[in-house]
Amino acid sequence: MELSKNFEPTAIEAKWYQHWLDKGYFFSTPDEREPYTIVIPPPNVTGVLHMGHCLNNTIQDILIRKARMEGKNACWVPGTDHASIATEAKVVQMLREKGITKSQLSREEFLTYAWEWKEKYGGIILQQLKKLGCSLDWNRTAFTMDDDYYKGVIQIFVRLYNEGIIYRGLRMVNWDPASKTALSDEEVIFKKLTVNYTLFNTR
Repeated sequence: MELSKNFEPTAIEAKWYQHWLDKGYFFSTPDEREPYTIVIPPPNVTGVLHMGHCLNNTIQDILIRKARMEGKNACWVPGTDHASIATEAKVVQMLREKGITKSQLSREEFLTYAWEWKEKYGGIILQQLKKLGCSLDWNRTAFTMDDDYYKGVIQIFVRLYNEGIIYRGLRMVNWDPASKTALSDEEVIFKKLTVNYTLFNTR
């Protein structure tokens, strides 16, 4: 057998990752062991993973594997996030490239495109996590718009509203005139501008 001069990890990594999955090494159910759980900060389905995701998920993988070796019931829960406004912007951009404007579509038609986007890029992201060798419990894969999660969020908002903890009121907001929606401070790019005011005498 001739050995290659170069290290070619693709085949070996795929073989052993599939072996781990077949043996159920990442699967977890509650038992008498000390639990150790990480819920993945779900990546947004706005595209593909970047180097920040690689670093973050590598750290989580190290922690979860260490917990397993210590005999803990380690469970790393995978999932993706809908990232509503950011994903909508990506879908609108994709439609624009096809010569379609959002205003031409009904809500249901636009949602069809949005779900297609989620299936494509959400799937790519999950495959990228597998390529990284992440030891996630894939049986628990979730999406933040899954029915159970969606209904849970609505129930909590209704409860908080009924308890007077959240309420409607007139407030200053960050407004995106292109997307026609309010934005959080984290979504705003702040710039310092120098404005010259000219005073006019109207008399």
